[in-house]
Amino acid sequence: MLCPELNIVKPNFDRYRKVSQDIHAVFQRYTADIEPLSLDEAFLDVTDSPHFDNRATRIARAIRKQIREEVGITVSAGVAPNKFLAKIASDWRKPDGLFVIQPADIDTFMLTLPVEKIFGVGRVTAQRMHSLGVRTCADIQKLSRLELGQQFGSFGERLYHLSRGEDDRPVQNQRRRKSVSVERTFDEDLPRIEHWLNALPALFEQLRTRMAKLDHGYMSQALFAKVRYNDFTASTCEAPGDIVDEEVFANLLRSLWQRQSTPIRLIGIGVRLRDVDTPRQPDLFPEERQQALSLQRSRQL
Repeated sequence: MLCPELNIVKPNFDRYRKVSQDIHAVFQRYTADIEPLSLDEAFLDVTDSPHFDNRATRIARAIRKQIREEVGITVSAGVAPNKFLAKIASDWRKPDGLFVIQPADIDTFMLTLPVEKIFGVGRVTAQRMHSLGVRTCADIQKLSRLELGQQFGSFGERLYHLSRGEDDRPVQNQRRRKSVSVERTFDEDLPRIEHWLNALPALFEQLRTRMAKLDHGYMSQALFAKVRYNDFTASTCEAPGDIVDEEVFANLLRSLWQRQSTPIRLIGIGVRLRDVDTPRQPDLFPEERQQALSLQRSRQL
């Protein structure tokens, strides 16, 4: 064994959801404008909050104190004029920290911010930026909109604004999902297509479980599959469809195998979603009802 001292702790998601509810109860004392990101993250808009003379930093301190005393856990918070900067600030002094980006400090703060901190800049994009000599937001700011568009396509316009700390997205307390997916990383490579297909049924059951938690306001519009090869490159394949069918995923995996017949370390499958206007829609899985579940634990301010 590589790590004989390893102690694997089984997760307790029921407990996590209960804690999430408790934390949300604290948030709701200060604002109704809450946008969950995951079980342990959320944006809060306290622009109109009457508490503490509408001082966001004082509100953040009070929320952190009450969560620590009432729930028994610590949270990190970021205070800033917009969501992009608040997310960065919340990560700045983890764990159990508070960081504030004042409007007057944005220009200076952004100059030295690494490009990896920008939402949407992953490993591949960051490597491409580095090859162009772009490592900080100050470097991005030296490029024109045209140059950014030529290098990064439609994402170039977003980079132009984010590198300057600009983000006009509102906090949305009725955030809707755009997709749902599952994936698994394997301990050993899966060398053949039959090995890929043998792994599919378990993934499909996990996807069914997640889909069952969606409300009836969603409908499938496409199915997709993803694989990651043992050299860490990845490939995806997608097909339109309003019924979630295991055989469609099998065909997508076969298409990926035809595209590149080499061993993989990861398989992912998922469904692209769209909102529907009518109150009753066909079930995504035939003869199976869906159940709504939306519980969030949050820490970002």
